[in-house]
This record gives sequence, C-alpha cells and structure tokens, in this order.
Amino acid sequence: MELTQAPPNGTPSWVDLGIPDLERAMEFYGAVFGWEFEEGPAETGRYTMCLVRGKPVAAMMPNPDPDASEFWWSVYFATDDCDGTAKRITDAGGQVPMEPMDVMDKGRMAIAFDTTGGQFGLWQGRAHIGAEIVNEPGSIVWNELFTARPEPARDFYVAVFDHTPEPLPEFDFTVLHRPDERPIGGIQAEPSAPKSRWVTYFEIEDVDAALRRATEAGGGVSLAAEDTPFGRIAGIRDPFGAEFRIMKSAQP
Repeated sequence: MELTQAPPNGTPSWVDLGIPDLERAMEFYGAVFGWEFEEGPAETGRYTMCLVRGKPVAAMMPNPDPDASEFWWSVYFATDDCDGTAKRITDAGGQVPMEPMDVMDKGRMAIAFDTTGGQFGLWQGRAHIGAEIVNEPGSIVWNELFTARPEPARDFYVAVFDHTPEPLPEFDFTVLHRPDERPIGGIQAEPSAPKSRWVTYFEIEDVDAALRRATEAGGGVSLAAEDTPFGRIAGIRDPFGAEFRIMKSAQP
C-alpha cells in the first residue's frame, strides 16, 4: 500500500535504527529485504533512507554514541500535534526525555517512554510523512509492545492516542485499534521481560527463505519460524543484536 499523506494519529508510521557500522547494516538488510539505500550527508548524521520501489520505508544511521552496546529499531507514532501529544504523554505518567523539536522541513519529533519503560517516538510529518509504503514485502506491517506490565501499558496508550483495546485472552495479547477501528499494533504480555520494548514486524514474501538470507548475511534467529492465526512469523537479530520480526500475513 502506497501512502501520499501522513496516516491518522496513533498509527506507527516510521521506524529507524542506529548502529555502529552503516555499511555493514546496508549489506545485511539489503540481503534480507532487497532494500536499496539513499545515504544522507554528514550534516544529517548520514541518516540513510531504506527504499522499496524508490520510496522510503525505514531509515538507519551510524549510532552517535561510540560507547553504545545495545541497538534497536525505534518506532514512531504519527501525530498532527507533536507538542500536544507530548503533553498527553506526561499527563498519562510517561516521560519525554527528548522534547519536541523540528527536523529541518521534514517534520517535528519527540522521544518518549510509556509508564512501563517502553520507548517510542512521535512524528509530525511535513515534507517527510513517514513510510510511503506499508503492508507490502520489505515494509512495516505490525508493531508490538512486549511487556511484563500489560495493564498499565494499555491504559497509557488509550489515554495518549485514544486507542481502543481489544483483549485476546487466549494469547495474553491486546490489539490496539485507532478511532476508525483499524488495528495498528498490540501489547504482548511477557512476564519474564526484563524491560518493555516495541518490536517491529516487516512483511515478507517467504519467511523461511528470508531467515536463510539473514543467517547467511551474519544475523541470528531469535524466534524460529512458526505458523499463527495471523500468518507465518519469525524473529531475527541483525549483526549488531537489534531484533526485528518478519511476517507473511495471513490476510491484508
């Protein structure tokens, strides 16, 4: 699905990754997804767009912290009022360690933590609306918060984004719906989780073939391929330890 305008508030609209070796990352993710890349200039920290059919679906950049030892895909939720949403976050008990700021003419962003410690971003798109292709191979299809504290997490995202929760007790899982009833992600209860974390799923044509490409390119398998009512899924760790998941959806 191609997008020409920013999605509604509360929709995961963008993901990016900071890693120590940009060239190595491009080699790995190019092998897994067939992405092409548009490397940014030094003044943008070499912020590099990951492209499907020439359109941005994600981004990566060299991690600015030379001492960093943990890396992850960051998910950003769409908002048409970054400052107002940041206030809702703090009103709901969350934190905003990176206050709203303009990113040139591209948009306005902030970084936040929910009440369980899960990190996410806000993106108020302008020249850059976020991912311009979603729900297609090589692009974002789903996002889940894995947390040992699902109840306060549900309350938080309902308060901030007006999400409607749909509990699925048989899976210890809650689907989050935006106000137009479209499901946009979920909260997975994980009692043993050392900390809450958002995990991005990318759509893929063939999960098993993608796992082989990932391991051949130097990645690891964090979740063996399995069939679920929602499609076939698997988990991958890239060469730097950043985890993401791939999915062949059972339906659009």
